[in-house]
This record gives sequence, C-alpha cells and structure tokens, in this order.
Amino acid sequence: MTKVLVVDDEVSISSAVAYALRREGYTVETAGDGQEALERVESFHPDVMVLDVMMPRLSGYDVCRKLENRQRPAILLLTVKDDIVDKVLGLELGADDYMTKPFDMREIIARVKALSRRSRTVESIQQPASPQNEIRISGLVINLLNRTVHAEGKLLELTPKEFDLIALLARNPERVYSREALLEQVWDMDFAGGTRTVDIHVQRLRKKLGDLHDVIQTVYGIGYKSTESPA
Repeated sequence: MTKVLVVDDEVSISSAVAYALRREGYTVETAGDGQEALERVESFHPDVMVLDVMMPRLSGYDVCRKLENRQRPAILLLTVKDDIVDKVLGLELGADDYMTKPFDMREIIARVKALSRRSRTVESIQQPASPQNEIRISGLVINLLNRTVHAEGKLLELTPKEFDLIALLARNPERVYSREALLEQVWDMDFAGGTRTVDIHVQRLRKKLGDLHDVIQTVYGIGYKSTESPA
C-alpha cells in the first residue's frame, strides 16, 4: 500500500489532506514542521511526501536539501507563493511537482496518484530487452529494477524523476521527445510547472553525468533525445 507523508504546520490543512488521501486508500502520516518530517521519513519510509514550503524549524526547501537521494520519496511541494523563481528553486532541489495554496483537494489527490505511480513502478520504461534488466549506453549502466545509474563505474545520486527521465531517453535512442511528451510520460500528467520543469531536470542530469553529459542532446525547438543505441 502506498504511504504518504503530509507535512504542514497548519494542522487544519494537514488533517484535511490526510483524511482525503486515507479515503483513497493510502496509508498516511503527518508532520508539523521540517525537522519532524525528516524524522518521519526515517521511520515511516513514505513513497510520496506532500510538503509545505513555509514552515518553522526547517522549510520545505531545507527538507529537500537534507534528504539523501536513496531515501527521497516523490515530493509534491505546497506553497502560497506563485512566483516562477520559487517553483524553479523547488524543482532544482529535487521536488517532483508543485502546487500553490489554496488548492482543490481533487487536484492534490490526482497529483499524489500520479507521483505514487511513478515512485512505485516504471512500467512505461521498464520492459528491458536484456535479462539483466539493464540498459548500457555510452559509459552508462542503467539498472531498471534497482533504479540505479552508474556513469563509468560511479554510482550517480539521482532523484526519482531524474532516473525516469534518463531511463526513458536511453530506452529509446535517437527518438526525439518534445518537452510536452516528456512531461506526459515522465510526470504522467500535464504538469503545472510547465516545460521549464523538463529543462531544469535535464540541466541537473547533465551536471551529474559529468563527462557523459552529451548522452542527452538538445533538439532545438523541439526537445531532447539520447545519442547512442544500447549495447
């Protein structure tokens, strides 16, 4: 059963979101600030975290910074701010989705459903040709079962969305994906952050890939593709 951690210093909000998600069949716990959220991640191991940005002790941004990639759930940020700079910051820190307050509870449920599907399965990209469930492309080894990526033997610390993005591109070499298509297939919905979200994740991926950053190529005016066929 999918586990969701709802983090908000306003009890009325966290309680309402938790109640709505439990009615949908999720196992839900709540936390009232960023420090408590980190402690609950350690003990509860959520698949998805609905995370308020403006909180005492540690902000939602601070929580994103402190989470290690190996224990990072899919993250839906909530904030009263609607500035694109704040959205970009959250995404750069590893958040997967972003909503502003006030919000419609039906939309929160839809976003959590999409994130839970992405955090628990990669069926859209996980039909590997090799029995080892691996994709080898250039110096990369992508393990679809363990959701790990090694670049020239070094394990990369990727967020769930970064992994889904590189795996999708590598599974379909030379296929050009528009930003809109990547939003639909990686985020599983028309993502409110817009196509800028894709560019941010690609920039982060290229930085982590280091000397192998050319594995992801920009197709100007359209989107992105990977550059080599799997070995």
